[in-house]
Amino acid sequence: QVQLVESGGGLVQPGGSLRLSCAASAFLFSYYGMSWYRQPPGRERELVASISVNGGNTNYADSVKGRFTISRDNAKNTVYLQMNSLKPEDTAMYYCKAIKGGTMYWGQGTQVTVTS
Repeated sequence: QVQLVESGGGLVQPGGSLRLSCAASAFLFSYYGMSWYRQPPGRERELVASISVNGGNTNYADSVKGRFTISRDNAKNTVYLQMNSLKPEDTAMYYCKAIKGGTMYWGQGTQVTVTS
């Protein structure tokens, strides 16, 4: 059974850091592009960052450039999102997505709350 399991979310103060992980199983992880999305309360899901199959290409939403870093470890079937200088507006449910052609998988999400 295909699974994407996010972890690492939590409650953090403004200016703090978190590292999200998304562990994949039951599919060929290294063949899939990976992305992180987030959905703030009452808003639509939005793309945060994406990374190519070999990690050579990354893209970020303007709102997180310079603060977030996406990376992957194909040997561990895991994609990461290092989040620094967190702001209250980063509060959201964060999801990882795997995509290859017309096939995509989503995780269940991990909550990130940034508040003082």
